[in-house]
Amino acid sequence: MKREPRRLLFLALFFFFWWLAIIGRLFYWQVLAKTHFSDNLASLEKREVVVGSRGKIYSHDGFPLATNKIAYNLFLWRPALKISLQALLQKIAPIIFYPPDQTKSLKENLLQKLSAQPQQKWLALAQNLNYGQYQALRDLHLEGLKFQQHQERFYPEGSMAAHLLGFVGRDKLGQPRGYFGLEGFYQEQLAGLAGIRQQGFWHFLNRRSDEVAPRQGRDLHLFLDRGAQFIAEQALAAGVRRYGAKGGWVVILDSRNGAVLAMATWPKYDPAHYNQYPYRQFLNPVISASFEPGSIFKPLVMAAALNEKVIKPESRCPICSGPIQIGKYKIKTWNDVYHPNSTMTEIIKNSDNVGMVYVARQLGKKKLFAYLQKYHLTQKTGIDLQGEMLPQLKPPERWYPIDFATISFGQGIALTPIQFITAFNALADGGVVYQPRVVETIAAGQKIFPTVSRILARPLKPDACRQIKEMLVVAVNEGEAKWTRIRGYRIAGKTGTAQIPLAGHYADKKTIASFAGFAPADHPHFTMLVSLQEPTSSPWGSETAAPLWFQIARQLFIYWGIQPRGD
Repeated sequence: MKREPRRLLFLALFFFFWWLAIIGRLFYWQVLAKTHFSDNLASLEKREVVVGSRGKIYSHDGFPLATNKIAYNLFLWRPALKISLQALLQKIAPIIFYPPDQTKSLKENLLQKLSAQPQQKWLALAQNLNYGQYQALRDLHLEGLKFQQHQERFYPEGSMAAHLLGFVGRDKLGQPRGYFGLEGFYQEQLAGLAGIRQQGFWHFLNRRSDEVAPRQGRDLHLFLDRGAQFIAEQALAAGVRRYGAKGGWVVILDSRNGAVLAMATWPKYDPAHYNQYPYRQFLNPVISASFEPGSIFKPLVMAAALNEKVIKPESRCPICSGPIQIGKYKIKTWNDVYHPNSTMTEIIKNSDNVGMVYVARQLGKKKLFAYLQKYHLTQKTGIDLQGEMLPQLKPPERWYPIDFATISFGQGIALTPIQFITAFNALADGGVVYQPRVVETIAAGQKIFPTVSRILARPLKPDACRQIKEMLVVAVNEGEAKWTRIRGYRIAGKTGTAQIPLAGHYADKKTIASFAGFAPADHPHFTMLVSLQEPTSSPWGSETAAPLWFQIARQLFIYWGIQPRGD
């Protein structure tokens, strides 16, 4: 019986010390090792943003202009590396660095970076490697090299339509984001919705994870005609070289609805390697730069006067016999040749500045400004491209007499090229100003959402359009650029040469040479603007932009199968 109390005492002491050990362990976890335990628990709590596949961009014929491809990021896990950093770089440098002539300097920079971070275990070595590079690196069988697979934007046509497409970069959080052009304007549609993959402590124990699947981006199908875009880009690049120009642009709209069939700019850039270009080169001059249109603006003023019936095509100009004085300024013709008693048709044909001052006076300052508003020139066009700007236009109460005069022939007024061609297209399509559009449909899986053709304004009646159209046909057939005309086609168009404002005055030798027109004149298929910045071979639009316009038009007639029907 004496052993029984000893057993009870032993058991009591055993449980006491066991309980004390548990209390001690809990004290260690909750107090002494609280930070360490929290960090470990937090390491099991993982919330990962899953980015869906970005939507593709297709030309009108269904060819992908912007799509996705698999790319790889290369990392180094230094604890597993069995060779020296120098030996590692010696093996991988020829694979991950391109072009070869830069391999040595890039290798030295990377080695310096790695040496400056001796304690860092994970190191990024390269980004956006292609599959060939990935496979070549794997074949080296080097321990410590790790890969992260992701999607990268890919442009099958290279730099074609770069300013129209834009590019995909990274935002502040390192996530892909579209910038400029379509990529920027339709960022939300193209990106879709990101998903979430969340793993927590209890999910870890139960081998489960909570996921919100990402929604894939929507695809864009454009009005853009790939053949017309190719023709425009090739001709523009050759024209810039031929005429010694600083740059230029070509915009081709569908005359019937304002859809963008082609938009070429020079210089351009490669959206797949955007980080190799300066920021200013990303700006699309068609929507993000202003210019003074010069004489291509005259048909808009003449059409307004015809629409108001203050003149007729056969009306005579009583002040066209010589220069006219306005304050301290003298208005002359472009070639200092004068045509007394000219008709309105002859004013357009001869591109007579003095005659346009007469037309503006017949229209009046208030009505002229009202038509600028009706042509939608005081607002953005709303084209579906990121980066459209709005040049400031002074209200008529702030116009000096010289402002009123020069606006009549397209100087002293700043527009974006897309503003101008959108308004000019109204002359081709019965007086209707259409909002220019690039995207025809948006596709979300099997669902197709067409965009809406929006009418911005109806500034002109059909009769005024018919009259100005005939004037522009005469200008093509008999004007200063008649040597460029294409026989067998009735084309309506106008040349323009605008001096470039510089530090409060106009530069003597720097101009923007342009030609705007539509064809065929009777049933217009396309409306096109061609402009060259600072051509050096000749400052005149009739000798630079006009022949380039007709060169492109001739190829478009063949490409689209538009048959000649006589002059």
